[in-house]
Amino acid sequence: MLNVGALQEGYVFDHIKAGKSMTIYHDLKLDKLDCTVAIIKNARSAKMGRKDIIKVECPVGTLNLDILGFIDHNITVNIIQNQTIIQKVELTLPKKIVNVLQCSNPRCITSIEQGLDQVFVLADPEKEVYRCMYCEEKYRGHRNK
Repeated sequence: MLNVGALQEGYVFDHIKAGKSMTIYHDLKLDKLDCTVAIIKNARSAKMGRKDIIKVECPVGTLNLDILGFIDHNITVNIIQNQTIIQKVELTLPKKIVNVLQCSNPRCITSIEQGLDQVFVLADPEKEVYRCMYCEEKYRGHRNK
């Protein structure tokens, strides 16, 4: 039996589509944080068959959960303090995402100005369409589909 210890403070991301935990690890920039991260891949799940789980021990408020909402809003987020779940966060599609997508329009100002943030806004929630704030270039769908 696998035993990963309880968190003092941090996050548990559950119900991640199997095999997608490393994508989330990089998108949340967990490799750049000085914190403990446990990744469990292909865990058995009655609900999903197989799933990934990520446990992150870090101060609450450190991570941008909007990125998770964009990647897959079906992920379960548990916020932990003193080894107890204090809150379950229900993810939604964020209205704006910054530096997650890169505009594919070669004439976009973000292609020319290197220091400019890549900002996309939710244009159509039903079709999950985002558009570049600067040039209106569209991006359809989530990263995990």
